[in-house]
Formats: sequence, structure tokens, C-alpha cells
Amino acid sequence: MKIAENTVVGLTYELQVSKEADEIESAPFSVEIRDPEDPFYFLFGASDLPEKFEELLLNKEEGEKFSFVIPVADAYGEADQELIVNLSKSQFSGENGFNPEMLKEGNFLPLMDEDGYPMQAKILKDLGEEILLDFNHPLVGFDLHFDGTVMKVREATKEELAHGHVHGEQGTHSEE
Repeated sequence: MKIAENTVVGLTYELQVSKEADEIESAPFSVEIRDPEDPFYFLFGASDLPEKFEELLLNKEEGEKFSFVIPVADAYGEADQELIVNLSKSQFSGENGFNPEMLKEGNFLPLMDEDGYPMQAKILKDLGEEILLDFNHPLVGFDLHFDGTVMKVREATKEELAHGHVHGEQGTHSEE
């Protein structure tokens, strides 16, 4: 079966990133490896992944290898300065599920948006009573280098299509 709209896709891959600064591109460095013990599964066409990622995987088959680079503009773009904000440390109290260890520079805070969807913010700086947070995607500003293999392609179930994500051992919910 080929990767197409409304299929569940399982991949193994290594993701490396590189960044261009002053016309010089850094050497790619590895940021994620998904191996056969922990493949990455997603619902093709409803993944929230960069469009270019899905476009480059379209029509590939189980067992097929892939290798491509997605440039910044087609990946997560450049940083949006409006997504870098100061917030009061008091919002991150123990009664809200946070502890002081979590509030260190460089850490990612697990948060929820107004609709209850998970999101994260990186702590850029401790400003005393406030912290400077970056809500940009962690891969913003990077070229993405993927090398991997298509491990599984199957039709999505009606329930997966209705919910917009993979279920069962390959997804976010166990079968009930």
C-alpha cells in the first residue's frame, strides 16, 4: 500500500537540523531518532507536520527508504518575536502543578492552551519575578534533514479519521 490521504503511516528516521547564519550553514546535528522499537506513527493529511514533509512522503510504500531536506521556509519558518513573552512566575506555582526545578533557563514547560491542547514553551531567561518564555516551535529557524524508512502503511479506521489521529498501540489511545 502506498502513502496517501487518510492512511496511517509508521516511520523510523533520524532527524538532523542545521541553521544558516551569516551565509554559512552549520553542520547538521541529530535531534531525534525513531528506531524500530519506537517508530513514529501519524495520520497522513491530518498530522500538523509541515506540508512539505507529507508531500515528500506521498506515494512511498512500506519498506521504502527516504532521505530529504526541508528548508526553514517549508519547515517551521523563522521565529515570531510576538511568541516570546514575559510571564509572572506566580502563574507557575505548585498548586498549578509546577515546581521550582521546572523553572530553570533552557527547560521546556508543559502547558495547555485555552482549548486544552498541550503546548510547550522554552524558558529563555529568569528575570526574577518574571520568566521570559519562547512559544515558538522548538525547530523554528532550522533546516530539517530526514533519513529513514517507511515501516508501515495502512488504511485509517473511521474512528481515527473522525478524531484526526492514530489510535491503538500505534497512536494516542488504546483500543477499548
